[in-house]
Amino acid sequence: MKLFTQLFLQIDASTKINDKLNALYHYFNLTNEADKLWTIAIFSGRNPKRIATTTLLKTWAAELADIPFWLFEETYRIVGDLSETISYVLPDYTNSTSHALHEWILQMKAMEKADEATRKDFITGAWKQFSKEERFVFNKLTSGSFRMGVATKLMVKALSKHTGLHENIIQHRLMGNWNPYEITYHQLLFASSDEDEAGRPYPFYLAYALDDEQLIADDTSRWLAEYKWDGIRCQLIKRKGNWYLWSRGEDLITEKFPDLSGIAKSLPDGTVIDGELVAYQNGKVLPFNDLQTRIGRKNLSAAILNQVPAAIFAYDLLEFEGQDYRNKPLIERRQQLERLVNTSEHHGFVLSKQINFNNMDELRMIREGARNVAAEGLMLKDVNSVYEVGRKKGMWWKWKLDPMSVDAVLIYAMRGSGRRANMYTDYTFGVWNEAGELVSFAKAYSGLTDKELLEVDAWIKQHTLDKFGPVRTVVPELVFEIGFEGINTSNRHKSGIAIRFPRILRWRKDKTAKEADTINHLKTLLK
Repeated sequence: MKLFTQLFLQIDASTKINDKLNALYHYFNLTNEADKLWTIAIFSGRNPKRIATTTLLKTWAAELADIPFWLFEETYRIVGDLSETISYVLPDYTNSTSHALHEWILQMKAMEKADEATRKDFITGAWKQFSKEERFVFNKLTSGSFRMGVATKLMVKALSKHTGLHENIIQHRLMGNWNPYEITYHQLLFASSDEDEAGRPYPFYLAYALDDEQLIADDTSRWLAEYKWDGIRCQLIKRKGNWYLWSRGEDLITEKFPDLSGIAKSLPDGTVIDGELVAYQNGKVLPFNDLQTRIGRKNLSAAILNQVPAAIFAYDLLEFEGQDYRNKPLIERRQQLERLVNTSEHHGFVLSKQINFNNMDELRMIREGARNVAAEGLMLKDVNSVYEVGRKKGMWWKWKLDPMSVDAVLIYAMRGSGRRANMYTDYTFGVWNEAGELVSFAKAYSGLTDKELLEVDAWIKQHTLDKFGPVRTVVPELVFEIGFEGINTSNRHKSGIAIRFPRILRWRKDKTAKEADTINHLKTLLK
């Protein structure tokens, strides 16, 4: 645990990539294999389950520190982080622990079904064995909120340097549905089973946002253009007679889409397709919200499968008949992919359309019309590009549409979390309905500068009309421009509208609340 805490402190203390890389490399050289495994798991988002609620942790910490609960709460509001608050309000103890990271995690696992008294004894007993820094890290683990400023790619580089394995091999083996409780470090990186390999996806190739049109205009002939679909990036895999469907977030979603099994049946063994999972009916892509109705259901009825049929818009071929195609030029991969789609009779297996254009003016016009086909913009790919790992600059670009936007009025505010816990930074916005009332339609908390956040927070505290728990109703005066990527009708919202990825574009100090937009204006954006 001491080594893991030292690693945390070294990474947290630096913004330099090389410092973090060296810290990881030295840690992997020093620690045992079980701790290496759990470090990989935690840094890739596989945290231990939370074993105590926030309320219980606060109550136990206040008792152990021998301070009133209200004083702990006030301290927490000022500090802004529960794990840090607990680590500092507790006194220093002379006890120390020699347990390694993995030993503590296995003890946490044993506490998952224990009664409250047993869990309290375990956690408070652990607090007494740690330094302040170790206590902070332990709190993050027990509360299920551990986050570390390390990209997976950086951890892969450190592991590659430590093990001698190629980065691509490590990246591939870290993908998929592996469980740190059921596998060893050696099995994960060096001895993956045939069954595991059969269902394992490749690391996804990600595009950068296009920030200079001249990159395309200089030689338009080298670029393949296609729509950027508003769905779920996925890989469909068929190996050893079985099929698997993975999202880019490394979720195995095969069971959510049984209606796509026919695609797999039409593919030869040893095939991996990269594409976009969309809701698709009568030749049209349906709104992303429709697709979400399937993701969120535990049981898929025949009715929902009929109402929201799924499809894969295929745009790349990563493996064919067991051969890795990723180092072949895109134009060659796409030709083989087109043959596969054409020989399949499944209506949900669609080749992502290649867009023909002669110059940048034509391409701009096509991009502007992307929303008419339920797309978010365009993808531009070098026809000779290989399929890379992760986000690489130069060969693949995403050229998204500018966000839609409306002017809305701030009507509710709530305190933020972490370093924002003492400020009102989470906002609810409203627009006018036909009766002249403000109706909430969106929540947003990003887009303002630190200076603006302080200004808005001070204004909220001086213009509160009512309080409902952590939420404040405020005087409806401030107007903000809210940007978003998509809009749909919704029965779950009072406004009848649901928007995707809302964020604050700017504070409209030049507008009064009466000049904000209306529900009717929002509805015109649905078309």
